[in-house]
Amino acid sequence: MLRNISWRYFDFWLLGAVVFAVAFGTTMIRSAVAGNEVLLPLVNRQIYFALAGIILIFIVGAIDYRYWMALHRLMYIAILIALLTLTGFGQTAFGAQRWFQVGVLFLQPTEFAKIVAILVLARYFQATQDRPRDLRWLIGAGAWASGIILLILLQPNLSNVVVLSVILGALLWFNGLQVKHVLVFGAIGSLVFASVVVLTYYNIRIPFMQEYQQDRIANFILPDPNATFGATYNVQQALIAIGSGGALGQGYGHGTQTQLRFLKVRHTDFIFSAISEEFGFAGAALALIIIVVIAWRCMRAAQKARDVAGMTIAYGVATLIFFQGMVNIGVNLNIVPVSGLPLPFFSYGGSGLTSLMLSVGLVESVAMRIRQLEF
Repeated sequence: MLRNISWRYFDFWLLGAVVFAVAFGTTMIRSAVAGNEVLLPLVNRQIYFALAGIILIFIVGAIDYRYWMALHRLMYIAILIALLTLTGFGQTAFGAQRWFQVGVLFLQPTEFAKIVAILVLARYFQATQDRPRDLRWLIGAGAWASGIILLILLQPNLSNVVVLSVILGALLWFNGLQVKHVLVFGAIGSLVFASVVVLTYYNIRIPFMQEYQQDRIANFILPDPNATFGATYNVQQALIAIGSGGALGQGYGHGTQTQLRFLKVRHTDFIFSAISEEFGFAGAALALIIIVVIAWRCMRAAQKARDVAGMTIAYGVATLIFFQGMVNIGVNLNIVPVSGLPLPFFSYGGSGLTSLMLSVGLVESVAMRIRQLEF
């Protein structure tokens, strides 16, 4: 399990980018919750989770990632049980059952389900690497992922269903998905998306979507400028915050939208807007660059991986971080509907940060068992 360790190949560029992102994010969380006695303890909690996460990176990195492959069935069953239990007994927020409360901690199984899905798919693609990329191979991958996706859809948590679907699609592509299948699924996806838009435009309820989910799409298609609260109001305040930041920002702790609390959920979903307001375009660009650098280092590990499983793990983590980051920024810029996805490593969230640190540890495990990375 601990054989073939070479700390020479530990990717300190990846670790440095992650530590910088978490430190920057924690600093912004402190500014975002300043003056709010209820939220102020979140800063120390984020620091504790960050420190524990850094230790977790080294521990997981030291363990051969193929060891986790041997436990894929156990992890898969465990996460299915957790998600099934969450659907019936979890705490509800924004119309969905999202977490278990254990003392002062809030555990979100969905965040860890993303990592389990990547590991399970890595095991599947490793075992089927010599099979033809036909419909049977495609259905097999979809079957492994669908168990997790369907249980998350039942919460309902549509945004993370989309994230998992994108991860599945990306990993299928990296493992040799045929172009004809891409075209077929692309056409089906476009048809479904167009149908959702049309039905929402004409205010026709969609059976598989919750009312608040469809309202978010409606607010994006036909925004109400007079809204005083809700998704439209939040996005309006986010755009005001971003625009008022200018090139260099209003200064740390001096953002008017952030400090006067016009900007809602500013320490989670809209932390990018808080960064833009207080550090301007420079700070926003820096946050974006850090996300890209982290995804890039994961991609480099994938390119140098010694086997299909390692490649799939690293590509899956890169897809998760990049896609979720871009969706969060897109919400803040009002170019995609409100999703509720946090900004990776920057937003507050114990389960989210821990799962991301775990995923980085897995990438480091891949990197430490390959030849030296090129820079």
